[in-house]
Amino acid sequence: MAVTTGQAGAAGQGLGGEDAEAVAEGLAAVGYLAGPETALVSYLALRLEKPVLVEGPAGVGKTELAKALSRYTGRPLIRLQCYEGLEEAKALYEWNYRKQLLRIQAEHEPGWREVEGDIFTEEFLLARPLLQAISASEPVVLLIDELDKTDQEFEAMLLELLSDFQITIPELGRIAARTRPLVVITSNNARELTEALKRRCLYLWLDYPSPDQELRILKMHAPQLKEELARKLVEVVGMVRELDLKKPPSIAESIDWARALVLLGANDLDAATLAQTLSVIIKHRSDLETVAARLGLSDGERRPA
Repeated sequence: MAVTTGQAGAAGQGLGGEDAEAVAEGLAAVGYLAGPETALVSYLALRLEKPVLVEGPAGVGKTELAKALSRYTGRPLIRLQCYEGLEEAKALYEWNYRKQLLRIQAEHEPGWREVEGDIFTEEFLLARPLLQAISASEPVVLLIDELDKTDQEFEAMLLELLSDFQITIPELGRIAARTRPLVVITSNNARELTEALKRRCLYLWLDYPSPDQELRILKMHAPQLKEELARKLVEVVGMVRELDLKKPPSIAESIDWARALVLLGANDLDAATLAQTLSVIIKHRSDLETVAARLGLSDGERRPA
């Protein structure tokens, strides 16, 4: 779990009178180039105060969208990173058992009835990301990242929060949100999410960008890269993504490659440059061999200088 304060973007201090185009411009101002559909869904999520489910292959900018919305709106970002076996206690809340025990021991010959009402209060509650999000005094962006890695029982636990922006703690009762968080849920499609969850969300499918869109992204993040070299990079990355790889290169890895080429002073994507820098975007040995064969690199060329 991470809590970070976003930097307000050009339009970060209010959304009055704005439309989807203004949201796209605001996201671009904080370093995220959103397509028309992404900008529209983001605008509707902010206006309707509805959660957004963002699905798509790994590395297309799903998590980065939540971070960009945090920067654009000036809201703090609260992140719940999902993983297999994630328990409700790690996502919602836990009782501070050590502090409760000390409270019980502080009583002289305590009886249960005397201390029960004292130890099950907010003072002894350890808030985890979901409870933090709805307890915040100011609106936040809540990122529930890679929900598809959890099981359906955990997913069902989220339904109350996504529907009514509240959670129920047996010992304390219902806790309603002070302010409504902007909820972004991401999924890499490791499993199909339930219809019950999808009904509660706006839906956005993110895929790899078009060549023109990726070229714009590279210009934003690596402005020193020469135009012709950037176009060749985009062409190679697009071709590589069409291969049967364990891990196709993400947008972030395209940006890393562009920055590496700038740092190395490369003027062209010739065989030697490809051989030396291919590992920036390819992270499995079998993938390296597949890509090298497709690019026609010989064994000698594939050895880094």
